[in-house]
Amino acid sequence: MFDYAIKFILLILFFGVMVGIGLYCRRHATDVSGFVLGGRSVGPWLTAFAYGTSYFSAVVFVGYAGQFGWKYGVAATWAGLGNAFLGSLLAWVVLGRRTRVMTQHLDSATMPEFFGKRFESQSLKLCASAIIFIFLIPYTASLYNGLSRLFAMAFSIDYSVCVVVMAVLTAVYVIAGGYMATAINDFIQGIIMLAGIAAVILAVLHSQGGFLAALEKLAQVKGESSVPGVYASFFGPDPVNLLGVVILTSLGTWGLPQMVQKFYAIKSETAISKGTVISTLFALVVAGGCYFLGGFGRLFADRMDVVDGVPAGGYDAVIPAMLSGLPAALIAVVVILVLSASMSTLSSLVLASSSTLTLDFIKGNIIKNMDEKRQVRWMRGLVVVFIAISVVLALIQYKSSVTFIAQLMGVSWGALAGAFLAPFLYGLYWKRTTTAACWVSFLFSTAVMLANIFVRSSFPALLQSPINAGAFCMIAGLVIVPAVSLVTPAPDRRRLESVFACYERRVTVTVRDSIGEQNQH
Repeated sequence: MFDYAIKFILLILFFGVMVGIGLYCRRHATDVSGFVLGGRSVGPWLTAFAYGTSYFSAVVFVGYAGQFGWKYGVAATWAGLGNAFLGSLLAWVVLGRRTRVMTQHLDSATMPEFFGKRFESQSLKLCASAIIFIFLIPYTASLYNGLSRLFAMAFSIDYSVCVVVMAVLTAVYVIAGGYMATAINDFIQGIIMLAGIAAVILAVLHSQGGFLAALEKLAQVKGESSVPGVYASFFGPDPVNLLGVVILTSLGTWGLPQMVQKFYAIKSETAISKGTVISTLFALVVAGGCYFLGGFGRLFADRMDVVDGVPAGGYDAVIPAMLSGLPAALIAVVVILVLSASMSTLSSLVLASSSTLTLDFIKGNIIKNMDEKRQVRWMRGLVVVFIAISVVLALIQYKSSVTFIAQLMGVSWGALAGAFLAPFLYGLYWKRTTTAACWVSFLFSTAVMLANIFVRSSFPALLQSPINAGAFCMIAGLVIVPAVSLVTPAPDRRRLESVFACYERRVTVTVRDSIGEQNQH
């Protein structure tokens, strides 16, 4: 009884703080810029933590850490390192400043709006908006799925209740406070994630006699591999497929609208420099820690029924099994950790989706004249709609056990990042990028990922995995966009000079090198 009391008290306190911050931030969410971007005045700590907490959710902690830790052993830690250095550090360095400068110059608040104004194509904007709405849905369903395993382990509460409560509370603080409430809550949730990951790793390793003892035990596990010690080795049993995981989970952030949109809201040049360092360190601890922890999953095989080398409850059962023997207080911390990760990502997804549908699809197309207040009302209403759809899908998926978490995320990330990464990146840097190249990238990746869902068996063996297929789409886009751009008519030169003039505007130096502190507008 005392154990349950600890868990419930911590949960109530956590939810109370989240809702309180949402209500406190209402004054920041009265217009479109305030609701979607926090008035483009968000500092480095909030931006970096918002980026990191949107990046890592229950999908990573429960789904990916369990699945890839089981498959690759401690070599799965490479995925965490890729997330830190490719998905965070390099993304900030390559995209951060240019995204902030050009999106403000074009007055775009969403990724589809950027495409529409950068390439002067209303249909391109509408297509990007539709892709975002369709492919963010399986991602949100996967967030709830990760929670189901932990709540089943920690509480005697029906999973449906947990999903509804989480969804309602997330909706309350996003609707009330918009991006600023999300950013502040992300900061608090990020601190919980950092402390929780560190505590869980120490506790799990301690239960196996410490790091060296656990590594030695892991080296003795044969599993499905005939190579001795392979699960404790540098590259693990399957480095080729591990590389696919690293590419999908790291390079993918460069093309995900809910991630890139964080750069739109950065306050200043100093915030970019600090945010780059903070975000990278956050990813090192959280992603590196998750995959490192999952790498020891096979040491807890005695707590699971393993059939043909796979846990009977699927790979999603690995992490909950590892945590099941921890003290009640630490399990409560883990539940709040995963709630934090999932709610921060969910809030980011619904904000990206509602703003995209309102600003890029409804405004000017379905409703011709929408003032600021009406746009904000529509966005708030669509937050409710999007969360409701994701809840229904999550409950259907949970009861029918459609698929593993990792596969849901692979499909979503593959389609979104495959479609958007190359057009967005080249659009920021290369004047010769054409509208036709964007269309080909959009259609290629969505077609490949949809085919991967419905006719997966016809794919080459390596690409039957949604993760590898998604990684393939991202890499292919980087080749397709320049190739198509070079064989299609060049864009209007005068228009391009106007778009890229933003990088030549003078502050102390050119904006190519600094956003500047005194030139915000």
